[in-house]
Amino acid sequence: MLRFVDILLIIVSVVLITLVVVQSSKDDAANAFSGEKSELFSHQKERGFELFMSRATLTTSVLFIAIAIWAMI
Repeated sequence: MLRFVDILLIIVSVVLITLVVVQSSKDDAANAFSGEKSELFSHQKERGFELFMSRATLTTSVLFIAIAIWAMI
């Protein structure tokens, strides 16, 4: 029988997987296959939706770790 903590961990893990999959890649797919690396936008700050997704992923991952530790107790 699943406990409340286990169900919560499953829900948070599905949300975390979804956030990681939805995030845009930092590298261009063409550069990955050609071996070239464009440095033009490498130091650009995240803004708008990218910043929100980055913070949401970080928050969800910390929550996932905390719930996983709580489930072991």
